[in-house]
Amino acid sequence: NMQMPEEINRLVADRLSSILFCPTANAFENLVAEGILAGVYQVGDVMYDAVLWASERVDSELPLSLGLEKGRYLLATVHRAGNTDVASNLAGIVSALGRVGEPVVLPLHPRTRKALDAASIDLPENVKAIEPVSYLEMLSLEKHARVILTDSGGVQKEALWLGVPCVTLREETEWVETVASGWNRLAGADPERILNAVSAQRPEGVPPGLYGDGHASNRIAVILAGDEL
Repeated sequence: NMQMPEEINRLVADRLSSILFCPTANAFENLVAEGILAGVYQVGDVMYDAVLWASERVDSELPLSLGLEKGRYLLATVHRAGNTDVASNLAGIVSALGRVGEPVVLPLHPRTRKALDAASIDLPENVKAIEPVSYLEMLSLEKHARVILTDSGGVQKEALWLGVPCVTLREETEWVETVASGWNRLAGADPERILNAVSAQRPEGVPPGLYGDGHASNRIAVILAGDEL
């Protein structure tokens, strides 16, 4: 999607780089399809490395301190321009959050708070807006949520790694593997689609290992040091 600045940045960075580290086989194949063959390595996702390290250090009692019961609340994040800068999309998402019939915790991005005020959109009573949280605090909220609703790319992957069903508040995702696995559903900003996705999103079993084994950073260090894998 060339309307996304991130996608343009990816294409530019790919063509300026002499070494490219891919998180998935799909990413590797995309580069090959674009004719980028030299210096391309599939190593896994360094974000997965970070989650494995950080998940052992999270404060598991954080949800309780916010008056939330573990496994019995939804976590939502909304910050992308496609949602915050389009009042109808933001209103649709807020409407859905108010109708899920469960507590929702919403770490409120400054951009989103400003957009809510500008559009005169009030948060429903079941939505608990909190100030932005740290990385470890966010992982704690993700880990103990029943479902995560987000328009963040990183949070989609973190949900998969933590074994929490995800509903993505966008029409597309760069992390297509999460959708193919059944642990993520695209719902856009339409209230009915969001509600249906939350209701239906109940994947079973263990999330598949799609992003490496947690040692991507080690592989990258070896390559940069000039050694062979």
